[in-house]
Amino acid sequence: MQSPLFNHAEQQSQERYVVQNPQLLRVSLTGQDDVLARKGAMVAYQGLIDFDGEYQTANQRRARARTGEGLDLMRCSGQGTVYFANLAQYVHVVEVEQEGLTVDSAYVLALDSTLHTEVIAVDSQYGVSGSGKYQLNISGRGKVALMTSGQPLMMQVTPDKYVSVDADAIVAWSTGLRVQMQAQTHNSSVRRRRGDTGEGWELSFLGQGFALVQPSEVMPPQHAAIGQGIAAQYGAGQHGAHGQNQNNAWN
Repeated sequence: MQSPLFNHAEQQSQERYVVQNPQLLRVSLTGQDDVLARKGAMVAYQGLIDFDGEYQTANQRRARARTGEGLDLMRCSGQGTVYFANLAQYVHVVEVEQEGLTVDSAYVLALDSTLHTEVIAVDSQYGVSGSGKYQLNISGRGKVALMTSGQPLMMQVTPDKYVSVDADAIVAWSTGLRVQMQAQTHNSSVRRRRGDTGEGWELSFLGQGFALVQPSEVMPPQHAAIGQGIAAQYGAGQHGAHGQNQNNAWN
């Protein structure tokens, strides 16, 4: 049998994390360190791999109930190769080191089990709840695979050049950056969010680091029933991308 499809064969690599193609992640397991992945994200595997639900501590459950932010994971262990994907979103591998990474949990596909996660609050200039109010800090040493809707933009933040990003388009940023959530508006009511411009809350970053932005202000539908093949619900939420994900496995 011949077909151009065979040009998309498995890539050979000694690396633990390999982007097989822009929308598919390949992770190699050697029986030493496990990988934690988004529930239902496995699309194929080879070898002797075990999949199990990841236990959540009482603190993690309370933080998730209070903020809507958190990770609902499966633990993948054994020896072999696992392929992960989610709704054909673009996949990017980030090496987390001393600097740390802050991210919306909705954009995490997989991460090393050695990394530590913690829910944090983002300061609001007005104290008004909105997209981006709570995020996830990832610290330690290891790799994390992020997802974006389309190819992202990496913006450098320096002490003499701060960056502002729409709160529904931000994916991740350097943990060391100072962050302020605000709404640029000339209206007397802050809740009107920039009047009739269609723009809403934004995050301003100051310091030294980076901010990762996706070319979309909403996520693809996240209500696809796991294991049933076709998304049955496409509903929009109250707070952009984050609101759309509050009822799925990755609030």
